[in-house]
Amino acid sequence: MTDVLTHPTITVLPEVRTEAPLVERLVSAVSMVADSPTPVVAASRRLNRAAGIIATSVLIDSAMEHYRGNFHNTAMWTPLVTSSLSIAVSVHGLSDAKHGAQPLRDLVYIGAGLVGAIGTGFHIYNVIKKPGGFTWQNVFYSAPLGAPAAMSLAGLMGFLAERVRDNSPAGEPSVFGLPAGRVVAAATALSLLGTTAEAGLLHFRGAFHNPAMLLPVTMPPVAAGLLATATFGAAAIDRRGTRGWLAATAAMGVAGVALHAYGVSRGMGGWRNWRQNLFAGPPLPAPPSFTGLSLAGIAALALLKERSRD
Repeated sequence: MTDVLTHPTITVLPEVRTEAPLVERLVSAVSMVADSPTPVVAASRRLNRAAGIIATSVLIDSAMEHYRGNFHNTAMWTPLVTSSLSIAVSVHGLSDAKHGAQPLRDLVYIGAGLVGAIGTGFHIYNVIKKPGGFTWQNVFYSAPLGAPAAMSLAGLMGFLAERVRDNSPAGEPSVFGLPAGRVVAAATALSLLGTTAEAGLLHFRGAFHNPAMLLPVTMPPVAAGLLATATFGAAAIDRRGTRGWLAATAAMGVAGVALHAYGVSRGMGGWRNWRQNLFAGPPLPAPPSFTGLSLAGIAALALLKERSRD
């Protein structure tokens, strides 16, 4: 008698795909929209980034220069504290997707502007109190006149970031009743010219011995002129050329760090004697100020483009 082996029948059911309920999909879509910033917030973030870059430049530059001066005046610690706070609130602004000015950021940026203005006064006094007063020799080798002004520029860009952010998502963004894009473009153009004057003074001291030293006294003024044209021109004009030139100026600021590093290496002992050559050579943290201002100019163009769509 043979045994009959019976095997259980296994029924394979077809895979059933369940789709998320309609409510869940709607919630997901809303959250995605909430995470993407509005054009106004995106522009204010660009200005926060610009303020942070300039403040970082100021922090490193003032730390080195005031260390060289042995911090003989207690007030020489002020730009280190102020620039550090400006960097912190700028980072906070980059992560903030909400509309509306933030009071603490506003306070820090206004403080940075005031500290820069007071510091400029201190540096001017440092020049005129020396024998001979306001002479080329004293201007070249005393406390740099334009350095504290960079702190004011960081505060200005951050202050404008908060004014732009303090607009509703709908409607044309404005600053003190004026079109925001035009205000930011005008402020950035003037800031570029001031920074160019400081670079020109120091490069004139170096006799423009390297042709690359002409770049920071030629490219930024052109960028300022293009932004001035955008300030008073029609908002609907395609300004890809201006945007490209600003991007090139921003890249020049980054490249300037490498060129200044090369300048340091040309000192006696090169980088092996970095303790002396870093302080005696061209300032490494100075060129990125052009990068920050160029990014602010790009933010202005974005605001103008958004205005042309209204």
